[in-house]
Amino acid sequence: MSVTPEQAAEIAALRSQSQPTRRATVPELEEILYEPLTVLDHGFVRVIDYMGDDAAVVQAARVSYGRGTKKVSEDRGLINYLMRHRHTTPFEMCEIKYHVKLPIFVARQWIRHRTANVNEYSARYSILDKEFYLPAPDQLAAQATTNRQGRGNLLTGPEAERVMELLKRDASQTYDSYEEMLNERPDGSRVDEDRSGLARELARMNLTLNYYTQWYWKTDLLNLLHFLSLRADSHAQYEIRVYADAMLDTVKRWVPACYDAFVEYRIGGASLSATALKTVRRLLAGEAVDQASSGLSAREWRELQAVLNPGN
Repeated sequence: MSVTPEQAAEIAALRSQSQPTRRATVPELEEILYEPLTVLDHGFVRVIDYMGDDAAVVQAARVSYGRGTKKVSEDRGLINYLMRHRHTTPFEMCEIKYHVKLPIFVARQWIRHRTANVNEYSARYSILDKEFYLPAPDQLAAQATTNRQGRGNLLTGPEAERVMELLKRDASQTYDSYEEMLNERPDGSRVDEDRSGLARELARMNLTLNYYTQWYWKTDLLNLLHFLSLRADSHAQYEIRVYADAMLDTVKRWVPACYDAFVEYRIGGASLSATALKTVRRLLAGEAVDQASSGLSAREWRELQAVLNPGN
């Protein structure tokens, strides 16, 4: 279950309410406000609150009063200009807050982005639910031979079955031990009335990293886009990339003009070094250039070829 019955009741109550406001609202984002967007087997992303829209970015760039003083096409052109030339401050004028449920190992990777306000579920105060992440069969891969932090070929047959068996066994066993050390179940009942039980802040250390945690994560649009540029990338680890993909969809609903500019100039664009740019100019001039004569390292040359010839 992605949400608890208590959370489901809270979501229903929140979505049944409607408040008059003079601030900017976005109907497309309002449609999914508070709703959990399912990610992985037990995870989710929920938009809890937001401030601003495309017009807020435009207004900040022009330092103007009011709304609708320019045509939509001109607003889009300005947003494209800001994104293209990395004039980033206007994008800081919009903010969004998410509620995210995610495996602990994904959270530890995610928290390296230190440009958000974060409040995580406290396992010092509460008992974690018995929910852990298990990879789908198409994500159960061996270590890549050419990339120390990537995946290679899929595991199959008895080896894949054994890995899944170990993942399930270890996660279940550690939770049983966690519950025994606590001497308490999630519903508050005692396992053994004659024992005190270990403190929650100590018992939690026994859990495996695939157990789920939750947090509220609030950031501005600029830093959100930076996060997505790294984590929605095809090279990012799958388990964090699927969260980024879900969040990218919320950005599309929230600030569609900013989203289009982001996809055009960041996701679909490329950044070239001075030497790589010289190499491209030489190629355009009809000059025969290879890696040795380009001045690029072997890795830089491969990366440039991947940009110029993505299908090869």
